[in-house]
Amino acid sequence: MPLIQKIGPYEFRFYSRGEASERVHIHVRRDRLEAKFWLEPTVGLARAGRFKLHELTEIARMVEKHRQEFREAWHEYFQ
Repeated sequence: MPLIQKIGPYEFRFYSRGEASERVHIHVRRDRLEAKFWLEPTVGLARAGRFKLHELTEIARMVEKHRQEFREAWHEYFQ
């Protein structure tokens, strides 16, 4: 599960097995919580993973801000 970036308490990752067949997305982990965000065609929440709404809003902002580098990491890894 490659770590793409760590911002504060959040780790942004994708799973290395089986992910290439899905739309481009990123997993966000903090402690034992994990959410999933689509990166294409636009940023969107795929799975909330028990994060509270206010925290998901902040995470979504981070994903949007770093979307291009997450997409590039995805395409580079799965080529």
